[in-house]
Amino acid sequence: MDTKKLRQKILDLAIRGKLVPQDPNDEPASVLLERIKEEKERLIKEGKIRKSKRMASSDMPHYENVPFEVPEGWQSVPVSELFCLNPKSEITDATSVGFIPMACVNDGFSGNHQFEERIWKEVKKGYCHFQNGDIGIAKISPCFENLKSTIFQNLPNNYGAGTTELVILRPLNIHAKFYLYLFKSQWYISEGTKYFKGVVGQQRVHKGIFTDLQIPLPPLAEQYRIVAEIEKWFALIDQIEQGKTGLQTIVMQTKSKILDLAIHGKLVPQDPNDEPAFELLKRINPDFTPCDNGHYTQLPKGWTTIKVGDVAIYTNGRAFKPEDWMHEGLPIIRIQNLNDNSASYNRTPKTYESKYLIHNGDLLFAWAASLGTYIWNGGKAWLNQHIFKVDPYPFIEKQYLYHVFKAMITEFYTQSHGSGMVHITKKQFENIKLLLPPLEEQKRIVQTLEQISTKLDVIMGSL
Repeated sequence: MDTKKLRQKILDLAIRGKLVPQDPNDEPASVLLERIKEEKERLIKEGKIRKSKRMASSDMPHYENVPFEVPEGWQSVPVSELFCLNPKSEITDATSVGFIPMACVNDGFSGNHQFEERIWKEVKKGYCHFQNGDIGIAKISPCFENLKSTIFQNLPNNYGAGTTELVILRPLNIHAKFYLYLFKSQWYISEGTKYFKGVVGQQRVHKGIFTDLQIPLPPLAEQYRIVAEIEKWFALIDQIEQGKTGLQTIVMQTKSKILDLAIHGKLVPQDPNDEPAFELLKRINPDFTPCDNGHYTQLPKGWTTIKVGDVAIYTNGRAFKPEDWMHEGLPIIRIQNLNDNSASYNRTPKTYESKYLIHNGDLLFAWAASLGTYIWNGGKAWLNQHIFKVDPYPFIEKQYLYHVFKAMITEFYTQSHGSGMVHITKKQFENIKLLLPPLEEQKRIVQTLEQISTKLDVIMGSL
């Protein structure tokens, strides 16, 4: 179950007036709108807010009425009619306030935020201003698409300041929570991304979605009923997600346990007809000497111990420099590309030593920053430093070694160094011992692991 899509469906029904029934006894939105206008005029006269200046520009989007049918009694109005945009605060310099950088605004649907306590003198210049009850919306990508928006609350002395990448909307006689949910709806996010400006990675939404975009205005009483219904459904989805997380944890623990059984000879039975691992090693290399079994006192029949350095050739990637990076050519595989499929690639059209080339099916081991083992399936590419290309010797299956390294990741970390950028030296890495089964048993283990993993992945995919 895709709970994110489910939440968005609920919000879509909410902003279209289809989540709760309309009540003919509700005060119509048109009356509410007149009251909002009166309130805004009063605040302007008292000097508490400034009269908004509508400045037309060549790139200003033209917004029609809300592009979907709204119920009778609702209105379609520009955002600026319901909010004051980016208000300023006037308070004494020594006042404690809440300071909110973008990192303190949560992603997703919760609308939660944290704050740091600062003195107003420190933050009144160069930051946006807000107070309890205001809505903050990220205007920069990908924060905008990630639903970084919140209603400020529990601020020290009612006031706060924060990153200028937040747009502040002060609601006027409306239910702020209803509009926070509207600003998190897929419809609103889609409208915002239509008119992105700036370079990729630093794009910002057009100011028009905070001023001129037409949004629905339900009767005030209905706004409260809608919010109550949204939160009822979201609470139920929270329970589903908690259960989903629990099941995912169980599946991951099961995978880990099965992997542990596999590398200790307890997943598949031993076959007396298999050529013992030690004899295979001696046949391939008559000079081979097994290492001390150490704490492996009871080896499965036919198994032996061997150092990591004796099962494969390890080639470190090339130390590519910024001047090597271009927008064309083969991709340069960095650790972030292994951990995140969406991470962008540096590329180069240049040619280097063939030992740095990798192809589909190659076994890789990241030995710095984030230790891990991978089977590469992204096509021909160059390998960056801090990653070993692993070429197993004939007595060990590549897929088996991949699973062994996954199972041993905790042990690799115990041998690592550094705080800012953790790493394991090649010498320490190669001196770590592993258990080696007969070659035929390796094949049976891999087959069994993949069968079980496929079934568990199906379960994970259904959650």
